[in-house]
Amino acid sequence: MKTQPNKNNLLKAFLLIGLISFTGLISSCHTKDNNTSQEQTDQQESIKPAPLETISLKKGMLSTKLEIPGELTPYQQVDLYAKESSFVKKVYVDVGSEVKKGQLLVSMEAPEINSNLAAAQSKLQSLKAIYTASNSNYNRFVETAKTPGTISKNDIDKAAARKNSDEAELNAAKAAYQSIAATRAYLDIRAPFNGVVSARNINPGAYVGPSGKGSEVPLFVLQEQKRLRLVVSVPELYTGFLKMNDEVSFSVKALPSQLFKAKVKRMAGALDERLRSERLEMDVYNDRKKLLPGMYAEVNLPLPSSDSTFLIPKTALVTSTEKVFVVRVINNKAQWVDVKKGREGGNQVEIYGKLNEGDQLVKTATDEIRNGSTIKTK
Repeated sequence: MKTQPNKNNLLKAFLLIGLISFTGLISSCHTKDNNTSQEQTDQQESIKPAPLETISLKKGMLSTKLEIPGELTPYQQVDLYAKESSFVKKVYVDVGSEVKKGQLLVSMEAPEINSNLAAAQSKLQSLKAIYTASNSNYNRFVETAKTPGTISKNDIDKAAARKNSDEAELNAAKAAYQSIAATRAYLDIRAPFNGVVSARNINPGAYVGPSGKGSEVPLFVLQEQKRLRLVVSVPELYTGFLKMNDEVSFSVKALPSQLFKAKVKRMAGALDERLRSERLEMDVYNDRKKLLPGMYAEVNLPLPSSDSTFLIPKTALVTSTEKVFVVRVINNKAQWVDVKKGREGGNQVEIYGKLNEGDQLVKTATDEIRNGSTIKTK
């Protein structure tokens, strides 16, 4: 009979142990949930965006330099051809010869021209004699007519007409002779300016002329090399910054350690339709002939600002696939402002847009800073 109470006591004990275990389990769950919530809160606080550094927008003048390729060309260059069909008689210069203006370069011969010139000269002499006779006859008639009744007026008129006719024929003969003499002068080719013979394509005995095989290439190529032209094509974006007499510097590959100077002397004043650039020319004095026509040059053009513009660090400018903008901060709100990009110099860039001096811009901006979002600044 005592066994039943013991069983009841044992059952109570088991129930009490189970209740205690369940209570501990619930308490443990609550503790774990609290710890997880605390960790999430700490993590959220740790990933809060750091305060952004801003700059105050200011105006300034940016002076930059533009490096573009250029080409050295002769100040003057001419290809010399033969105007008359003839044969080369004698060549007086060769490649590399320095010549003076008017110096004889080559003499040629054409027998038919010499014959025509001799015939024209003979005819001229004949007509000179005829005119001299008719003129003398007219003068005698005039003197004799001073005595009344000796010479009729009709005879004087005939003598005058004969004299005028002979004079006209003489003038025509003079013109014909001068024409042939001028043609004969084309057989001697002279230098049109001081320069250097850079090419020679003839030898004595060669047939030359305005047509046929002799006209395929020039007899000589003459270049003025003591004064060169430095030619550059300036892109449209930079044409407004250059003016006459601006000094530029340049170097060539053949003399990499030397820097040369030149000044802007000629500006095209129009853009090339194909390249959309303006042609500029600088005079380069080359007395020592260190530079050669045809050399390529690396030209450094100064681009000083003529007016102040907004200058910002390059990091403050955002260039996306859609637009170019800066991020302005107003009352801790981000505002995208569309701008146009100007020139760059060092770590600065020019911008143009609806901005005011003193505006606060994010110094290091990206398109991740959304328009209208709340931001914290330093």
